[in-house]
Amino acid sequence: MRERWQQVGFAPPRGLTNPHVQTLLPRLLPRARLTCESEILELPDGDFVELNWIRPAPASPEAPVFVLFHGLEGSFQSPYARWLLATAGDMGWRALLMHFRGCGSRPNRLPRAYHSGDTADAYWLISELSRRYPKALKVAAGVSLGGNMLLKLVAEQGGGGLDLAGAIVISAPLDLAASAERLHRGFSRIYERHLLNALKRKVAPRLARGELPLALDSHALARIDSLRGYDDAVTAPLHGFRDAADYYRRASAGRLLGEVELPTLIVHADDDPFMPAALFERLPEPADAVRLEITRHGGHVGFMEWRNRRLQPWLRQRLAHELACWADTGVSWQSAMGRHLSRSDN
Repeated sequence: MRERWQQVGFAPPRGLTNPHVQTLLPRLLPRARLTCESEILELPDGDFVELNWIRPAPASPEAPVFVLFHGLEGSFQSPYARWLLATAGDMGWRALLMHFRGCGSRPNRLPRAYHSGDTADAYWLISELSRRYPKALKVAAGVSLGGNMLLKLVAEQGGGGLDLAGAIVISAPLDLAASAERLHRGFSRIYERHLLNALKRKVAPRLARGELPLALDSHALARIDSLRGYDDAVTAPLHGFRDAADYYRRASAGRLLGEVELPTLIVHADDDPFMPAALFERLPEPADAVRLEITRHGGHVGFMEWRNRRLQPWLRQRLAHELACWADTGVSWQSAMGRHLSRSDN
């Protein structure tokens, strides 16, 4: 596969190649200003997810639709969400973000949460979008946890199982066990502690009220010091997995790379501090429908470049190019260019 890697257009500024700098920089920069309208989408099991629609929306019901799935404990407020949604909206797309259960403005109703392999809610949303906008072109994107979920969904559904023209997967932990191990080492433990604290803050009050069927009290929750420990004690039992190992095995989308039939772009930085180096060397060969772009630098959902005399997220440019191809031609890069795996050596 290496001999077919070619350069892609991301070049970090000199002095800003460090993966942790790239990962943290987006949090320090101004976020895109967006107006949105919230909607509660009821789910078949009696729970709900919260949608944020970018406003103003296109007038035509045939305007293309861009739906975004965020990462672990992400939301509409996440820097990458603002940038990507603003990019799609500025291009005339009907843009929205789906919050995973409990990640919007209110707790979800049922004694459960969400996880990396939980595809049912996204499937329900895409079906609803198909009902509302039957003639509109639709593209979905997933970031980090949302990217793993989206790749698993498109692999499960095959080429015709979703009303999607294509999918975009960004910085996704496609090997969940390896990602959990990586986050528990070195400087990456900073990210693990941040995510773990956010998860604990959300689950602690529900646990105290007796809302969750877990053999866990507040003291045991406080003692958990790793994401794997949290997944063992909370994620797995809440969602029908035997333990964290069973959850990681069944929810990881990387094992399904060779089964993807829907045109899918995967963007990944080889220095992502949430994952082991050379992640794709340990995964199956991607299917012909997959375009894999690996950059040497970029961190985790970082990809910050110097453009127009200021720091800007390269992901905005990459998304704009991808959406323009769909909107202008009605076909993806897959149909126009054939299979293409590329690597940046900038």
